[in-house]
Amino acid sequence: MIRVGLTGGIGAGKSTVAKTFTERGAYLIDADKIAREVVEPGSDGLRRLVDAFGPEILGSDGSLDRPALAARVFSDDEQRQKLNAVTHPLIGARTQALLDAAPADAIVVQDIPLLVENHSAPFFHFVVIVGADEELRVHRLTTSRGLDEADARARIAAQATDDQRRAVADAWLDNSGTPEQLAEAAARLWDERLVPLEEAVRQGAPAEPDAAAVAWDPSPASLETRLTNRLWALCGANATAVEVATSGLVPSLRVVARDDDAVAAITAALPAGGFAATSPGEFASADAGRPAVIGVAVKAG
Repeated sequence: MIRVGLTGGIGAGKSTVAKTFTERGAYLIDADKIAREVVEPGSDGLRRLVDAFGPEILGSDGSLDRPALAARVFSDDEQRQKLNAVTHPLIGARTQALLDAAPADAIVVQDIPLLVENHSAPFFHFVVIVGADEELRVHRLTTSRGLDEADARARIAAQATDDQRRAVADAWLDNSGTPEQLAEAAARLWDERLVPLEEAVRQGAPAEPDAAAVAWDPSPASLETRLTNRLWALCGANATAVEVATSGLVPSLRVVARDDDAVAAITAALPAGGFAATSPGEFASADAGRPAVIGVAVKAG
């Protein structure tokens, strides 16, 4: 199983990509859908919100009045933290339950609007960003969603910038054309990158660097940073350092383990995380478009 993070700014067209991936067999986990589910009428989540913010956040039918809640928390950090303390654990638990239910050979696509803002990109095997020019996004938001221009621009400004998104992206799907063109590009990405990656991870097979696969990378200069962050996410406290040993088309990185037990834990985590074992203490990327060689060693002394 691999996990694919899917995101993009408001109005970028992420839903078209999610639909295309689903049609090709993706196991979709929609963060917005989960966020709605955990506060449905009669849910424990909604009861906790009422306890925290009062019955004024309920509509006449007993459901959550989202605009009323947003008005309470939008510009108040303390109130927003109170909201997150209620909803985040519930969303996390539901997400984990869905992940646990995924088939062993699944390509799990997690549609997360704030993936970049929440700094969660390193926890995915692959990150897909859907992008579009700001003026085009404003046009879509004002014509298709009924927002006024000021509101549309404010919502765009409150999210990550395109530079921040490109820095964590393994693939960038441009949506400045038609929905059909975007769907076609998403289908190619599925066939050319995601299916081979899932097979390689499941089989524990390293991938040979492939120029066509590497060409999907929108920010080659950030590759070493993405690899470093991915390794930290996989190794956690078992590592004391993650270092870039050599740069180039196939960068070499070194993970310094805390002790022998940590080496064992890291060695177990790397293959499932996208780095296949090639020899004792040596690993290689299972992604032909994100090549790397990884060495694991115990901290000296």
